[in-house]
Amino acid sequence: MGMGYFLIAGILTVVGMVVSNRLKSKFSHYSKVPLSNGMSGKEVAETMLRHYGITDVKVLPAQGFLSDHYNPANKTVNLSPEVYNGRSVAAAAVASHECGHAVQHATAYSMLRFRSAMVPVVKFASMAQQYLFIGAFLFLNQFPALMTFTLITFVITTAFSFVTLPVEFDASNRALKWLNQSNVASGSEHEGAKDALWWAAMTYVSAALSSLVILLYLFFASRD
Repeated sequence: MGMGYFLIAGILTVVGMVVSNRLKSKFSHYSKVPLSNGMSGKEVAETMLRHYGITDVKVLPAQGFLSDHYNPANKTVNLSPEVYNGRSVAAAAVASHECGHAVQHATAYSMLRFRSAMVPVVKFASMAQQYLFIGAFLFLNQFPALMTFTLITFVITTAFSFVTLPVEFDASNRALKWLNQSNVASGSEHEGAKDALWWAAMTYVSAALSSLVILLYLFFASRD
């Protein structure tokens, strides 16, 4: 398991870096491609929400690069400056993707509900595992149960990573379908949005696989 694990972990680390850099590159490229209708990301988001009859979700500016997210707790679509003010294919893609999450919430999409229910447990597991991970190896002989607890926290966070995948892919599919049907982004603009969102989705896939590798390593380490 030793060399095999480190080889796989190394490959996934490189893949993660490549995917992350590729996403930034794609976003930068499509940020320079203007949306033919001249709509800003904020306007795209508000238009999509109106289309689905969602009136209780606000579109707000957020801070940070690619910090875009939907907050189900206060029903807000939070868009980074490049997306909120941008009038590009990238801005339209990201804004509509985040609104895809708002649509999921409004229609009680089962995987989003399941993911949201996991959040409190995942937060606790994430906080605990950084201490358990170190303790499990330092005091494995004295307290073998520490490894079991560590494994449990990684099972939770890994499961969360994989539950996140269908939620993200579904949000992108909803976004792309609406962009095309509404003619907000069609033809080459729609293809550009699809390309950008695909690379965004790959960052979640890479993270999920990396989490799985760590979990498997801990599992086999606990059996040695």
